[in-house]
Amino acid sequence: MTVIDEVIQDDSTEKVTPAGGHPRIISLANQKGGVGKTTTAINLGTALAAIGERVLIVDLDPQGNASTGLGIDRRSRNVSTYDVLVGEASLRDAVVPTAVPRLHIAPSTMDLSGLELELGSTKDRAFRLRDAIAALNTDATTEPDYSYVLIDCPPSLNLLTVNAMAASDAILVPLQCEFFALEGLSQLLQTVEQVRSTLNPNLSIHGVVLTMFDSRNNLSNQVVADVRQFMGAKVYDTMIPRNVRISEAPSYGKPVLVYDLKCTGSEAYLRLATEVIRRERELKAAG
Repeated sequence: MTVIDEVIQDDSTEKVTPAGGHPRIISLANQKGGVGKTTTAINLGTALAAIGERVLIVDLDPQGNASTGLGIDRRSRNVSTYDVLVGEASLRDAVVPTAVPRLHIAPSTMDLSGLELELGSTKDRAFRLRDAIAALNTDATTEPDYSYVLIDCPPSLNLLTVNAMAASDAILVPLQCEFFALEGLSQLLQTVEQVRSTLNPNLSIHGVVLTMFDSRNNLSNQVVADVRQFMGAKVYDTMIPRNVRISEAPSYGKPVLVYDLKCTGSEAYLRLATEVIRRERELKAAG
């Protein structure tokens, strides 16, 4: 039995339909590393903030790359998502502002890597994040609520990812244009289906964004064709290109949209944000 199976079996009796509407909670998930999850979380969050949305990024990866990529020094992470998930702090206590207006982050630390052992078979272990976000919504004082919460998941299907999926309205899947892309996607979709049928009936796939696309590469073009055939309209029109400015930006603690607004990577993330907003409107209209 996998970790996912164990958590779902233990916590499925605790199933509660999440409150809808506000904020929209989207997890960026893919169990494969190096596919652009963190880069997409940072830059999609920045793009949404740039067009007026109030965005919170929740860093659930023990490596803390989303926090570093937004300029949050490791020494200043006094309260982290680890403290939130073990119940020692509220999510609001962990949230810090970034250099980007309207964009905040709840940073992570390496302590998260031991969370699974620490929580063991605790009854509500799959719902720690969901409950923390719900409390964030209800204890808002002078600050307005967030319109989007983006959760940067670790590159594995573990308790942290289950917490993200149990808390989310939808999953956004960054998918690298590489040979084994569809194989990893199938596994992720199975996990999403498991979580939907047991822990979170409202969970959906928001979309798949193809990353590190190189139009000169025949393999990239073949992967794009295969994924679009497999996932249909779920694949965003926008593809994120291979772009050296995207790779450079995190070392300066900046999103690429701040580091170089005019580069092709920045333009792609702005288009992706527009697509996300459009899909949100379509979902709202349909609902």
